[in-house]
This record gives sequence, C-alpha cells and structure tokens, in this order.
Amino acid sequence: MNEFVPATTVEEAMRRAPRADYLPESVRMLAHEDRPLSIGDGATNSQPSTVRLMIDLLDVRPGHRVLDVGSGSGWTTAILAHLVGPTGSVLGVELIERLVRESSAALEAAGLHHTSVRVAQLGALGAPDAAPFDRILVSAEARRLPRDLVDQLADGGILVTPVKDRMVIATRRGDDVDIEYGPGRFRFVPLR
Repeated sequence: MNEFVPATTVEEAMRRAPRADYLPESVRMLAHEDRPLSIGDGATNSQPSTVRLMIDLLDVRPGHRVLDVGSGSGWTTAILAHLVGPTGSVLGVELIERLVRESSAALEAAGLHHTSVRVAQLGALGAPDAAPFDRILVSAEARRLPRDLVDQLADGGILVTPVKDRMVIATRRGDDVDIEYGPGRFRFVPLR
C-alpha cells in the first residue's frame, strides 16, 4: 500500500483532487471551465482560479488543522487534505445537509480519511467546539471580517475570506489581527 504523501503545491493538490469528482453528474462535463458551477440549493462550486488563489493565500502546510467553512461539494476540503497530509486534518462545515452527505461520500471514495464534513451548528459560525485551527478558509462572502472565526484561529493562524468583494487575509497575533488584502474582486454566495 502506498503511503499518503502531502502535495507540495496547490497546483499538485488540485491535480490530485479532480474537480469533476466533486460535482453533480449534471455539470461534470463543465469541470474544466474556469467558472463557478451550480451544485444545487443555491450553492456553487467556485471557479478553479479563485480556489487556487484563496488556497495559495492560506499558505497551508503539512500537519495543519484546517477549517473549511462553506465546504459545499467537498472539492476545497479535498484540496486542503492533500496539502495537510495524514498528519494534519481538515474539517468542512456546510449548511446544506445533502451537500454534507454527498461530499462526505466523495471524500471517503478518494481515501481522504483525515477529513470530515458536518452540518454547520445552528447559531454558530465555523466550528468553535473543534477550535483552534491553524488555517480557516471561507467560501462565502461576509459583510465584515467574521470575528467569530478569527477567535477560532490558533496564535499565528491565518483566515482567508471574501469580505465585500475583496479577499481578506487575517493573521491572528495573540489578541491582535493583522489584515492584508489579496488581488482582484470576487463574488460569492453570502455567508449566513
């Protein structure tokens, strides 16, 4: 049996987690297109160039504990799992139960046993019960930086989230937060 070795680049992780494997049958033929695709219930699978940028900004390393907020189809969860490797873990949270079931099955089929996806807790943003995390990726647009998620970061942890169409990179330094902005403008489903 081959030992699972973490991917060394986001590009390599994306190759190991083909987008089509995490899409509904009805849109799989569009997996190669660089655009968001509907996965039902008002949710989308983000375009590959945006996913690559967000995960590059997140700077995920082997052994990290990562939270994937708005995990949707499980594609970003899979990419993150290839980056953290078997010594790390990835937890996806998603509001739509059907997507949790489908993404869990896809992750299991891919042999990514150091990942899990669960239904988001009512009244809680992220997974405060499982914190702290080294990295948090948010695939939904917030109106302001979600302090509830910043509080779930370990010291030195990084959060990447779209806020009012800008990509925000927040790094926790004790009780302080350093904010940077990534390139470009983006549209996402709203963070609920």
